[in-house]
Amino acid sequence: MRGKPACPVLRGLRRGNAPELPDQIYFSVIERKVVSPNDFTNLEQVERRLADFELRYNATARPFQWKFTPTDLDDHLARINQHQQQAAAPPIPQAA
Repeated sequence: MRGKPACPVLRGLRRGNAPELPDQIYFSVIERKVVSPNDFTNLEQVERRLADFELRYNATARPFQWKFTPTDLDDHLARINQHQQQAAAPPIPQAA
């Protein structure tokens, strides 16, 4: 959009149990509700649809209901730590 600095879109490996970043959620909503029809004939139409969506979204948006709680994070980090400790432990010799 003219006059606005470009914001990078973060992409990379995704893990199913990792919490998503709020900007990733917002951009996924834009992709589904604004860009997916993909019936644009010029960039002005894209710009107008994005601007209209932004106004409507900001007027009606509600906080996201996060399912990944601090307790879930603690459990996940404990499992990672346990896995790393098991991987670092020397193998137990087998009796012949």
